[in-house]
Amino acid sequence: MSDARSSSNPRLEIDEQAVGWLVFDDPERRLNVFTQPMMEGLSARLDEASEMALGGRLNALVLWSGKPDSFFAGADVDGIESIEDPGTGAEASRAGQAVFQKVADLGIPTVAAIHGVCLGGGLEISLACRHRVASDHDKTRMGLPEVLLGILPAWGGTTRLPRLLGLQKALDLILSGKNLDGRRALRAGLVDAVLPWGTFRAAVEQFTADRVAGKPLKPRKTTLVNRFLDGTGPGRRIVLRQARKQVMKRTGGHYPAPLRVLEVLKATLSRPVAAGLEAEANAAGELIASQVSKSLIHVFNLREAARKGTGVSGQATPGEIRHMGVVGAGVMGGGIAQLAAHRGVDVRLKDINREAITGALQTARGLFDGLVKRRRLSRKAAAQEMERISGGLDWAGFRATDLVVEAVVERMDVKRTVLAELEKEVRRETILTSNTSTLSIDGMAEALTRPDKFAGMHFFNPVHKMPLVEVIRGSRTTDPTVATVYGYALRLGKVPVVVGDGPGFLVNRILGPYLNEAGFLLGEGGSIQQIDDVAREFGMPMGPLRLIDEVGIDVMRHAGEVLHEAFGERMDPAPPLVKLGETGRLGRKAGLGFYTYENGQDTGVDESLYALLVPTVPASRDRLDADEVRRRLVLAMVNEAALALEAGIVSSAGDVDLAMIMGTGFPPFRGGLLRFADQAHPKVILERLEEYAGRFGPRFEPAGLIRDLARDGSSFYAAFPGPASR
Repeated sequence: MSDARSSSNPRLEIDEQAVGWLVFDDPERRLNVFTQPMMEGLSARLDEASEMALGGRLNALVLWSGKPDSFFAGADVDGIESIEDPGTGAEASRAGQAVFQKVADLGIPTVAAIHGVCLGGGLEISLACRHRVASDHDKTRMGLPEVLLGILPAWGGTTRLPRLLGLQKALDLILSGKNLDGRRALRAGLVDAVLPWGTFRAAVEQFTADRVAGKPLKPRKTTLVNRFLDGTGPGRRIVLRQARKQVMKRTGGHYPAPLRVLEVLKATLSRPVAAGLEAEANAAGELIASQVSKSLIHVFNLREAARKGTGVSGQATPGEIRHMGVVGAGVMGGGIAQLAAHRGVDVRLKDINREAITGALQTARGLFDGLVKRRRLSRKAAAQEMERISGGLDWAGFRATDLVVEAVVERMDVKRTVLAELEKEVRRETILTSNTSTLSIDGMAEALTRPDKFAGMHFFNPVHKMPLVEVIRGSRTTDPTVATVYGYALRLGKVPVVVGDGPGFLVNRILGPYLNEAGFLLGEGGSIQQIDDVAREFGMPMGPLRLIDEVGIDVMRHAGEVLHEAFGERMDPAPPLVKLGETGRLGRKAGLGFYTYENGQDTGVDESLYALLVPTVPASRDRLDADEVRRRLVLAMVNEAALALEAGIVSSAGDVDLAMIMGTGFPPFRGGLLRFADQAHPKVILERLEEYAGRFGPRFEPAGLIRDLARDGSSFYAAFPGPASR
């Protein structure tokens, strides 16, 4: 470099070809983030670049990151969260737009050289450039995740992306918040080239020199249909109308940001960029101050805290996991094996049944095929990753394992026998875990000579979709063991929450009263459809009765028995659910439960079930009050969560909320179960619980914690603060 205009962040360096390199390298952060000081520095450097370009002393400008593995992580989330006023939010949006517009207004070629994470504002400043190139590294990812925070891309993303990619491709990115790697970004038209990471700097220099020399890029091809849909008024109206239908189907209208994106684009796509930017800013101001945005940012912060945590309060170094064993090669075992192999871990499967091994391998192969079909993985890479999984009927290969997941049948005697035998076949350093959903970790540890190396690692089904892993700490589990299991769950791309050993642990314990209350409501004359509809209208991904079908009626019956045995009268099973268990129905997996299924698809409520449940349900069904249905379902969960906190199953309200969102789909737009309860206020919660306890008995007896919070005028988050990790 022949000249360095500033040592601040960003700094402007000029090379011998009069190309400016705008280098972002925040010395205070691991990743580049758009903070107020950085935006001020960026504005000043762009003014310098503009002056030089006008004077003929700057031929091009390259945006470059000084970070080794990232371009930009986006805007400062804390700054977004602090905005309470719509007007302030709109002004903040306009300020960012004004800075990025300086990039767009430079009269020279501008190139965003993207390597690593490029999200939110990072992609938006790239869109203000004439050109974008990406490295071919696996870490390169580009996206606009703003809708996941309850806002929209408001520094030009909503306006510029449809004009670059076309409306259809732009909406696919903006409305989903998903990200693309370099190759997929090239196919979409988001970048002009994918350059090799090993020679990225030199390749960017050559690409920029070609643009300075006026060398044209190869024009992109499009179909006649896409030209109609993206480039004409009638076509865009069709696209926007279909997009709205999909948004409403997916979100139930609970999330305003995607709908505002569609409104902004409908009003501004045929107008100048300036009009689009102003509409962006106004919409952003309203969204950023909304309760939904605050709740989603709260959830984001919970996830970030979990991602940065270790699972323990003290110092503990997680062990490295290179080889993993899975004992019990069912569908769950196959899913766990595929997940590990996809993350670079060698996996050995063990079962007593050869057909089970074959089935687990087929499950893993099917999941890899799905990644190939969705273009998330090449066929060659999928085959290579599949080769990391092997299996057999003996213990061959287990001596090399660093961690083993036991996933056999949910029976204490069987698990103890298997774990005792397993412990003899592995090294003393190997960590053993159980994928139990209900059985005591301490109870299993009694069969082991090294209980300090044993913990629960409860994956939720289906493994490849459900993000939560409950890391269950037994009374003799050590900090290094917890830290290793926690860190490994993070490596697998999961969200770990550390929970104590107790019946149902955390998620299933809270779900138990919720599902049971649905049974009581059914017995009082509520219909299957009404009960499930009320839960979905509240924001749950599916109703409680449909959830019983999904998990399996036999599985839920077993879990209910465990909870009833542990907690007695307040967990007395609802008579209709007891009767249901006697019908032999299993739910979705057997094609019949509360609903009927054909080829795995729900075909509606089975109306004949009511007759089978008599006399536990009335012959005629009067619709119950929807508000009461909702209150009873939610309060059953809140009360049990309070009891779990009292019992020390988790240490913070954030642990409860993160686990319920990631493990059950509790609506993120409400911020979590206990954040929702805090907003309703513990005094109101207590009054309603006392009313229901008087009407329905012990199952609604308020937890002592709720009485304490109501008396003290406190809240769950005030009484149990801390991140959703340790």
